[in-house]
Amino acid sequence: MIEHLLSLQKSQPEYYSDHIIKGLIQGMLLAGTDTTAVSIEWALAALLNQPEILKKAKDEIDTYVGQDRLVDESDIPNLPYIQNIVYETLRLYTPAPLLLPHYSSDECTIEGYTIPRDTIVLINAWAIQRDPQLWNDAESFKPERFEKEGEVNKLMSFGLGRRACPGLGLAHRSMGLTLGLLIQCFEWKRTSDEEIDMNENKGVAMPKIIPLEAMCRARPISHKVMHEFVV
Repeated sequence: MIEHLLSLQKSQPEYYSDHIIKGLIQGMLLAGTDTTAVSIEWALAALLNQPEILKKAKDEIDTYVGQDRLVDESDIPNLPYIQNIVYETLRLYTPAPLLLPHYSSDECTIEGYTIPRDTIVLINAWAIQRDPQLWNDAESFKPERFEKEGEVNKLMSFGLGRRACPGLGLAHRSMGLTLGLLIQCFEWKRTSDEEIDMNENKGVAMPKIIPLEAMCRARPISHKVMHEFVV
């Protein structure tokens, strides 16, 4: 990536300054390190608080993939409920609640407010994705909401338009695959009868204020895979 940006600096030095290149690299690091891991932690916490949703996800994997092989990336498009869990996690627990800062390229008016050109703009995606005027029962974790056509287009966890995060597709696939494997390979349970605390902490990726602790037990597929690996 750096090599490519430096080559662009030779052909377009007026735009690809050292400052711009460092900003692009910083954006990639901030957007691509903690975000996926934190989102998976939120997803597991939400599933442990609603065992019926976890069971539905497990049943989908067992029906389509079974217990003879591991979930593969190519399976994800055929696991719509797992995908909906990912969407709902990104809606409620956006890994970058204010997205990345943007500059307004031209003066514009939004809801009666004038935004001058070259203003740093922060988008409160967290609030938008919990807006009761946009989402039915907005505060509840309901993956089924994305069975309705067009609902997923309202998500803005990765931004919108030509400045949207280019890692959107990779993030969806890696989250879906990792979550699918965790559900397929292990039985999950809370450490107590109390619901898991779902309060947010400070940080770019919005981690949980209390890190997730859970109990798990290997399912038959885990033993099968380990046996094949040892053999």
